[in-house]
Amino acid sequence: MTVELNPCTRCGACCADRQVVFHVSESEETPGGFVPDWLSAEVTDTLRCMEGTDRVPARCVALQGEIGKEVRCTVYAVRPSPCRDYAPHGILGISNEECNWARERHGLPPLPDPPAPKRAAPGRGGEVGSRAPQPACDEAVEVGR
Repeated sequence: MTVELNPCTRCGACCADRQVVFHVSESEETPGGFVPDWLSAEVTDTLRCMEGTDRVPARCVALQGEIGKEVRCTVYAVRPSPCRDYAPHGILGISNEECNWARERHGLPPLPDPPAPKRAAPGRGGEVGSRAPQPACDEAVEVGR
């Protein structure tokens, strides 16, 4: 995804909307960890959160710029798994209503819904009903030994 097509570089609402919690193993304080210690705060013995996301209103300290205009993550390469796993709504065919809820709370318009998945042409093995019928949940199923 190029910067021009990536709505995240103009948004940032998710980074200023909720607590970003991750396992301590992702923190630099543990061997193999990568999230800088100064960017996180202790939640429990095994959980950390991105600094700033534990406040109301939340805003990650790694977020730079103005929400809805132009933003960037200053630690993008070493961001924790919740940030890596977060997908903007509609991009790559993924639906994420939390993205649009965060945008709404910051006064931004929703991103368009992802296109409906394309179905295989009839006769190509992908049509609905091409599999063998499955037994109902309350039917007995005979299993070979």
